Amino acid sequence: MAKASPEHYPYVMNPAPSAGSEGIKKKRRRKRPAHRAPQNHTSGEAVAQAPEKKGKPSAPKPPYAKRVDEISAGGLVIDGTKTQGLLIGRRDHKDATGKRILWSLPKGHIEEGETPEQAAIREVAEETGIHSEIERSLGVIDFWFMAGGKRIHKTVHHFQFKETGGILAPQESEVDEVGWFPLNEIVGLLAYPDEKKLIARTKATEVSG
Repeated sequence: MAKASPEHYPYVMNPAPSAGSEGIKKKRRRKRPAHRAPQNHTSGEAVAQAPEKKGKPSAPKPPYAKRVDEISAGGLVIDGTKTQGLLIGRRDHKDATGKRILWSLPKGHIEEGETPEQAAIREVAEETGIHSEIERSLGVIDFWFMAGGKRIHKTVHHFQFKETGGILAPQESEVDEVGWFPLNEIVGLLAYPDEKKLIARTKATEVSG
């Protein structure tokens, strides 16, 4: 059969939308979500953006304070007449006049190999010049304080002593003053609440003749 000539077709057919390269739909550009980082056109990698910080910047954390445990021993020495007690005094560095004295019980660190009793007798002699013997235990107190950037947990063994001799003299570079005081004034003179409570509770100043 002979092929029909173009004149036999009243209409010219256009290619279907999907046929050939000219019929391919152009892809619509999708809008990028607001939270997505913009693309680097050269590498295709996302460009990092630091999130905006709101409000005031947080304060830096304080450095960690190392805990240190210290153990000391000391106590109240009562003179031969059983009417006076022995205290040590150190100047209050917070006092602008430099005249205020903080009175406390003599005490010091327990050295390696010492018992609390041995350390207490030695420290009393070193800080006050007075030799003594232990009569009884008054108890143990502990407390916390900061020093040199460290948290100090201090435990102190307290004893009641009787004077046996020696010459009253403050330890150089450690103690500013030493003195004998009437027993009924001791609690009022002590500068530190823990020592006040200990002496009042144990009635160490109520010694009868």
